[in-house]
Amino acid sequence: MSLRSALGTSLGNAGQAVLGLAILAALLAGLGTAASSAAGRQDPYRDKIADYGVCRGTDPACYNDWDLPRTTDGRVRVLVFTATGVSRHAHLGPLLPAGMNPPLTSAHVAQNAVVRWGQEYGFEVDWTEDVRQLDAPARLAPYDAVVFLSNSRTMLDDAAQTTLLQYVRSGGGFVAVHNTLGAMYHWPWFQGLLGGANFYDHGPHRDGQVLTVDRRDASTKDLPRRWDFRDEWYNLEPFPTGVRFLAEVDTGTIGSGTGFNGHPGHEGEHPVSWCQYYDGGRAWVTSLGHDPAAWTADSTLPGADSFKTHVVGGILGAAGERPFCR
Repeated sequence: MSLRSALGTSLGNAGQAVLGLAILAALLAGLGTAASSAAGRQDPYRDKIADYGVCRGTDPACYNDWDLPRTTDGRVRVLVFTATGVSRHAHLGPLLPAGMNPPLTSAHVAQNAVVRWGQEYGFEVDWTEDVRQLDAPARLAPYDAVVFLSNSRTMLDDAAQTTLLQYVRSGGGFVAVHNTLGAMYHWPWFQGLLGGANFYDHGPHRDGQVLTVDRRDASTKDLPRRWDFRDEWYNLEPFPTGVRFLAEVDTGTIGSGTGFNGHPGHEGEHPVSWCQYYDGGRAWVTSLGHDPAAWTADSTLPGADSFKTHVVGGILGAAGERPFCR
């Protein structure tokens, strides 16, 4: 029996009439408030279904701290996955051959950068674009973190989706960089892993200033409060929810935020990096990294050193080697 039926039984016909009028009045008031709020809303859109059926957010209780071999072997191993579906960013270089650790050329500036950073900061790096390397959970099990770097559209088959899901649920570390926010739109679990956000569009590639808004995380503690950078400054729809924002772009430094598909931008609150615990794992996400100069050795791009510090800290935090999402 419904609540209304139960109340009607106890109140009688007159009570039901009064109750019905009260419910109608409440509904009309709610509709009026919603319409008024929608018409004058200044806050960014917030995804109303933000848990994706999993434990997520900034509470470490959402992390599965299992005693697995990768956590006790004394090594930090990272897999960089750069498969693309449709579009491909210049910093990825040409398509890589199948298999694990295929030869890299000088054009593969992003992959080369992560390998170089691993040598500098003491973590081992493998790389691939071959989805068959993700065809079983055992493939990812040895890695402390997987880095999805500028993937696009649909690049995971069913087996790879299962592998990634099982890896994260086992306490794995996940890092998403730049155009990975524009991948796997049709898979809600993956959108949740990204913080409930997706790439919608962007304005012109241009200079701006990044604000470090949380300096307790491993990826931000060594960054200046404000640093110059050049990027596409992704507009996000939905907007990230349930995450800890780590860095934002100062929207006053980039001009109009209107994107090529008409998104009005995120004036006053435009996050570029965030972190969360998700379905047992750690997830660190940044929309930064478009410009190939951000990845090159001895770069003269303003802010390139800060970008490197930021991403390396994100990788090591997601891998459990440094404090995560403080």
